Amino acid sequence: MMLEDMHLKIRNIEHTDYQQVKELMDQVYNDIGGAWSEHTISKLINDFPEGQICLEDHGDIVGIALSVQVSYQRFSNPHTYEDLIGKKETILNDRNGDAMYGLDVLIHPEYRGFRLGRRLYEARKELCRQHNLRAILAGGRIPTYHEHSDEMTPAEYLEAVSDRKIYDPILSFQLSNDFQVTRLLKSYLPEDEKSEGYATLLEWKNIFYEPETTVINSRKTQVRIGAVQWQMREVANVEELLKQVEYFIDALSSYKSDFALFPEFFNAPLMGLSPDQTNQTEAVRFLASFTELFVTEMSQMAVSYNINIITGSMPVVEEDDLYNVSYLCRRDGTIEEQGKIHITPHERRDWVIQGDNELRVFETDAGRIGILICYDVEFPELGRLLAEQDMDILFVPFWTDTKNGYLRVRNCAQARAIENECYVVICGSCGNLPQVENLDVQYSQGAVFSPSDFSYPHDAVMAETTPNTEMLMFSDLDLDKLKQTRSEGSVNNLKDRRLDLYSIQWKGNKDLDLG
Repeated sequence: MMLEDMHLKIRNIEHTDYQQVKELMDQVYNDIGGAWSEHTISKLINDFPEGQICLEDHGDIVGIALSVQVSYQRFSNPHTYEDLIGKKETILNDRNGDAMYGLDVLIHPEYRGFRLGRRLYEARKELCRQHNLRAILAGGRIPTYHEHSDEMTPAEYLEAVSDRKIYDPILSFQLSNDFQVTRLLKSYLPEDEKSEGYATLLEWKNIFYEPETTVINSRKTQVRIGAVQWQMREVANVEELLKQVEYFIDALSSYKSDFALFPEFFNAPLMGLSPDQTNQTEAVRFLASFTELFVTEMSQMAVSYNINIITGSMPVVEEDDLYNVSYLCRRDGTIEEQGKIHITPHERRDWVIQGDNELRVFETDAGRIGILICYDVEFPELGRLLAEQDMDILFVPFWTDTKNGYLRVRNCAQARAIENECYVVICGSCGNLPQVENLDVQYSQGAVFSPSDFSYPHDAVMAETTPNTEMLMFSDLDLDKLKQTRSEGSVNNLKDRRLDLYSIQWKGNKDLDLG
């Protein structure tokens, strides 16, 4: 068969196709009984028409894939082929099944070598996604096992095929199509002498599967984030600054944002109201006296404007120790906090700030999120720990005074997005505060970073602001793309880690909070 002579088409099998289906099955399955009866094929077409697929060339069927719906709980556990068969060779289809079971995939011998089986598998996977089924299951023969059974157990054989030391025409093909072997089945098809009755239970998980739920309780997969590139300016009182905060939250809410992100120490202008401007330690503790008010007011805004707010960060005094803390004010009225773990030399020397000892992943109605404050994003261990807890979006409020300081944050944030296959949002402040010592200059350019793969912008930058200009930044994020990237991307940074050689362990005062 010459490639240039082909005219291939995939379609569903029809009742009138039976004679061709029979001839193909008799030829391929001559060692295990040949074709199913016309009654069996006809019943499959009636019960699950979308699941019966054929590949034809100039009208001649050269490949088929047969499937039924089954219960995942039942058939992801040990079973035999007979468990799928009812009376008169009727294959049992469960109309309420939450998984697809692959019965047969076969290609005409003259058409092998063109990877046509892969097309049938891709059609099955797309059907699984369209029907929102949990997985594709299959019992896979191992037809070359009989050649090695004298020196290998079935388990050793599976390992050798997986390591590509042995080629098995069925198992090797299944593994190359993203199926995983979940268990070995005994006496699956006793008449299969070449497999000596053994089979593999194979599974392909649908990463887009969503359990049935109500619209009210479902979680968004299309998320809009908004960030405020904040202009530092002198203020006369706390009310003036809170009005500015509300103005931006109102604007972000008007554009239907799910999140509003503010910069690190965004309310620092209030330090200019401190009675003692010469004492930096006292000035930052004076700023901390407003934190409870800001958290209360911003939480009320989150509810009123129906938006989740990451409050940048603010100083907090606990038992006479000073911390740098960011708050998540959810739009349902709940409040969570994440402290800064790594303290810069300036914060430690001039403000005597302590590092927090806890790391959290937060569950929200628009994805699982993490918060790393400025310097923290320069430590890759933290981002990896959050990614291991299925974080979707990492928010990084920052404050930098120079461009080189800003670039440390930016470049590290983009690395976190790539290595952890997540979105990262960075947001800082601009302008100057000449009346506040050590806060007289700001440098900022907000940005949203994505993983680096085909489905994202070519430079992996979703959005960015004009440097050093007060403005809002918006970006729409697709959380389903992250699922696909982690499972089927060009590279799989999370899946491909060599955990047999290295790992990261959290040793904080308490276990990593899973949100």
